[in-house]
Amino acid sequence: MKVFAISDLHMSINSNKPMNIFGPVWEGYLDKIEQDWREKIGSDDVVLLAGDLSWAMRLEEAIADLNYISKWPGQKVILKGNHDYWWSSISGVRSVLPPNMYAIQNDVVRIGHLLLCGTRGWTVPDGEHKTPEDEKIFKREVLRLELSLQAMQRLKQDDDVVIGMMHYPPFTYKGEDSEFTKLFEKYGVRKVVYGHLHAYDHNQNYKLEKNGVTYYLTSCDLVKNQLIFIEEI
Repeated sequence: MKVFAISDLHMSINSNKPMNIFGPVWEGYLDKIEQDWREKIGSDDVVLLAGDLSWAMRLEEAIADLNYISKWPGQKVILKGNHDYWWSSISGVRSVLPPNMYAIQNDVVRIGHLLLCGTRGWTVPDGEHKTPEDEKIFKREVLRLELSLQAMQRLKQDDDVVIGMMHYPPFTYKGEDSEFTKLFEKYGVRKVVYGHLHAYDHNQNYKLEKNGVTYYLTSCDLVKNQLIFIEEI
């Protein structure tokens, strides 16, 4: 089993919301992703989709996007992003997921010897740009991450591989530590995927190693619409 990741697809199969208004990298981007996906992914492989999967506003509007990507090879694990307004409850999301798709929220997903945990996250306060509302959401997301990590810890066996998922970067813009990174370290997670950043953040590290954890930036426009290899199990 091979594990790959990509994020921020911002799909809108049944609505008129073209992404190419944000630059040429978005021109025909889904076709490019699908081509790369089909070249790399077999039926036993796993693709992690770390948020902002669909522009849909309501769950029923997102079903077309979910079904579209479900036809591509492999198993898919999704996580809520800041633009996934259609994701109102985990029970509702899971009720419409195709058989080869899984969703994480305050819990853990097991696929064979692979355990996946994480949360959406939020902008990490850096002392310069912080509001009371940001601080409130940040603390809530820290709690949600620990719930997921605790669920993972209860299931983990000696031969399991654990990969963390977030939508927002788990550290500050400068790559400094946060409560998120401390939790990943505390629970022994060695690899984490995230997204949220886009072309205007091109100076970010696509692969960052901090305190024994490797973080992978997987926003599709930044990785040239190609899946990023994470692990082989």
